[in-house]
Amino acid sequence: MFTYYLRLAAISLKRNRILTALMVAAIALGIGMSMTSMTVLHMMGSNPLSYKDEQVRRVQLDNWDINEPWDEDYPTEPPDLMTYQDANNLVNAHKAEHEAAFFPNVLPLEPEKREIKPYMVEALFTTAGFFPIFEPPFRYGTGWTPAEDRSAARVAVIDAETNDKLFGGENSVGRKVRLGGEDFTIVGVLAKWRPTPRVYHVANDAFDDPQSVFVPFSFGIEKKLNSNSNNSCYKDSEPGYEGLLASDCIWIDMWVQVKDEADAQRYLGFLNDYVNEQKKSGRFARPLNNRVYSVSEFLEAQRVVGRDVRTQVWLAFAFFAVCLINTVGLLLAKFMGKAPEIGLRRAVGASKPAVFAQYLTESGLVGIAGGLLGLVLTGLGLLALRKLYAGTSIERLAELDWVMVGLSLLIALTASLIAGLYPTWRACQVQPATQLKTQ
Repeated sequence: MFTYYLRLAAISLKRNRILTALMVAAIALGIGMSMTSMTVLHMMGSNPLSYKDEQVRRVQLDNWDINEPWDEDYPTEPPDLMTYQDANNLVNAHKAEHEAAFFPNVLPLEPEKREIKPYMVEALFTTAGFFPIFEPPFRYGTGWTPAEDRSAARVAVIDAETNDKLFGGENSVGRKVRLGGEDFTIVGVLAKWRPTPRVYHVANDAFDDPQSVFVPFSFGIEKKLNSNSNNSCYKDSEPGYEGLLASDCIWIDMWVQVKDEADAQRYLGFLNDYVNEQKKSGRFARPLNNRVYSVSEFLEAQRVVGRDVRTQVWLAFAFFAVCLINTVGLLLAKFMGKAPEIGLRRAVGASKPAVFAQYLTESGLVGIAGGLLGLVLTGLGLLALRKLYAGTSIERLAELDWVMVGLSLLIALTASLIAGLYPTWRACQVQPATQLKTQ
């Protein structure tokens, strides 16, 4: 029977092609506008570590000024970065499965090949726990060991692009790369890895690419480097680099990996004990307010998805609603124009449910056609965004995946069925006797 209704719907739609084209275009425009915005929101709101959301935890300690909160708009939130002494103490305590403390900075890279000029690369100075926690895929080799971490060994992990540029994509594990005036042994080469958002370090631009080079955290400290991203102090530190290390200035990202939620609470208890111990030396003047956020909680707390993006999505769906209202009017005009035909069908025995199913099928067919055309418009919209924001992080967010393709068709079909409910109901109210008398 459904096939029969589909055939009737196709015949009906072909009979009045202009009206059909207007209905399909209205839905397609709404889908194109809303799904373009929705795709950007979908990419920005994704969690690349969702499969480890319970295990990977962001550690935050509230060691800010007692007279004012870290964030006046969100006064209950502790600082999102950590001091060197706290990060160092927590890593050395090793109370979690893995600990990752890190900060970014830049290093000069001197290629072996003379035809390649020296250039600056952004490096991440991190502990060995970074690799098992965030699981970047390796093309060759692995990360370094905790022992190499502690000894500030000259070892490095480079990304695929750097490996392609310096070594033509060959296995470069064991070869040397000169960074900051010193030779580093390459222990690992990453495969293509672009977590969106860059969950481990969302400061400045959460949708930027990962760093090109990864070197031990202790090397950065030995070279007296600090973060080139965020550095915040609520009071002056003692002069010199040693003064910075001993200060309450925050500039280090800190993550741990635990087994499960119960283990996370155990680790939070350890943090509270640590802070209470530090209070005895005059630090941590604020009340206990430590956090072990899951990845999703951290992204939410950091407001990675801006309010303006959500507003754009709401505006796009408001436009889609206007398109649907127009579709309702067009469907109503079309169905009411077929009142004599409906009356005749009712007179020869067609029931109201049969008429309802037939015209709702026609509405759904319009929705599917509008959804397919809307996907084309969505693709064009995303292409325009990529051209408009070429070279920025937005360019990478304007990518349509299969989830959004399926969602677009589902929304178009559902919306068209909802839009067709009232016109279909009105079609079912046609009285056969009245229509036959007027013929």
